[in-house]
Amino acid sequence: MGSDSSQAVGGSERQLIRGIGLGSATALNMIDMIGVGPFITIPLIVGAMGGPQAMLGWIAGALLATCDGLVTAELSSALPGSGGTYRFLSEIYGPKRLGRLISFLFIWQLSFSAPLSIASGSIGLAGYASYFFPKLEHQYAARDWAVHIPLLGELQVRWIISGATFVAIGMVLLATVLLYRKITSIGWMSKLLLVGVLSTMAWIIVSGFTHFHTSLAFNFPPEAFHLSHAFFLGLGSAMLVASYDYWGYYNICYLGDEVKDPTKNIPRAMLLSILLVACLYIAMNVSILGVLPWREITQPGQSNSGLYVISIFMQRIYGTWAAKLAAGLVMWAAFASVFSLMLGYSRVPYAAALDGNYFRVFARVHPRLHFPHISLLALGCVAIPFCFLSLKDVIAALVVIRIFLQFLVQAAGSIVLRIRRPDLPRPFRMWLYPLPALLASAGFVFILFSRPNFQKEIRYAVVIVTAGLVIYLIRAWRHGEWPFGERAGSEAVGLSSR
Repeated sequence: MGSDSSQAVGGSERQLIRGIGLGSATALNMIDMIGVGPFITIPLIVGAMGGPQAMLGWIAGALLATCDGLVTAELSSALPGSGGTYRFLSEIYGPKRLGRLISFLFIWQLSFSAPLSIASGSIGLAGYASYFFPKLEHQYAARDWAVHIPLLGELQVRWIISGATFVAIGMVLLATVLLYRKITSIGWMSKLLLVGVLSTMAWIIVSGFTHFHTSLAFNFPPEAFHLSHAFFLGLGSAMLVASYDYWGYYNICYLGDEVKDPTKNIPRAMLLSILLVACLYIAMNVSILGVLPWREITQPGQSNSGLYVISIFMQRIYGTWAAKLAAGLVMWAAFASVFSLMLGYSRVPYAAALDGNYFRVFARVHPRLHFPHISLLALGCVAIPFCFLSLKDVIAALVVIRIFLQFLVQAAGSIVLRIRRPDLPRPFRMWLYPLPALLASAGFVFILFSRPNFQKEIRYAVVIVTAGLVIYLIRAWRHGEWPFGERAGSEAVGLSSR
């Protein structure tokens, strides 16, 4: 397509601009991956494993991200374009047959999981804001909502209203305003945000290793590595949180029609971001465990002060001024993640609407700024209610829903595509095929079923799948689409908003 940043994409997507190079693509991925996750989930991972052996959770999470990253890199090079996984699933399983159903279910779950991702970053940011303004932690109301579902049991959701809730909502609105512009105006923003994120991590890592105590970092409890049932339960819980922290390496796939030379730059950006972020995460966590006793890290895990591990770490080394500066930098990282998530996810409903497989209004592009503005605004509006949930519940629901309706079907689909279309050009081919796809699938299944009380989050996923399936079948019956019939692509009718 050429390298001119002002060049537009041809065909039905002519209005989009290819303005993202390899540097900006890697930056967008990294600020999405890092975000607030690694700064606030340390107590959860250390607590799940019960000691410094929690590093196994980070390492296993990195290996899982690498395996799935290789799967996604191959698919993105073979099937570049806006929509990412939506486009992959549609082409793999047949755009006029089963692929239409599976890709619709992916968009349907994204209507929940994408706002959950955005809300998680905003909630984490608001938690660190409470470090400066403790009154934000005060809860004005808290309510448990439950509904009984036949055959599945009871679904429970806890809603919380506090000052921090309104800070989280404010961050969603601010990110929406900043993204309401041309894509060529966003590249420099992503790089500026990344500078703040990397500066924060560099400060933590250098501070930790210059005040490092081996006796703290390797103070393993008795039988820390005993391969018992409890060990694997803890590893499953740790990997769930680590997976949340690593996710985002696929974010650039959603912007495929806005990336220069996408068949090369998208795979490179993904694998580069996974490698760099994995090194940063492992170095940061080792440095923290070498300064703070692991038992002290896990003690505040049930309260909001559990979010302040980085500030406690800096206060222990330098004093109060460093703790406050660290809190501000973590808030910067959290906002960077919200910014990147909203940018990437807003392009997926747009791509589905162009195919006639979602509400037609999402296919609209701003006449002057040339970006899918309706999709962006809708995503921000849906993220706001999720800001009323607790961070722990948001992370667990997000990971389980995404595993069911994205990662497992995509990993299997990469093998299906190799079998069905062996001659399809693949500028990047996954290494050691099909081992990465098989290992990624095994890792995700382990996360789903190895944790205590895993049934709770799986119920959420089953309800979402069932509801999406019913909606799709009603729509397909009305319009004569698969499995009730098959229309030519030019006659396909989008999901009406009526």
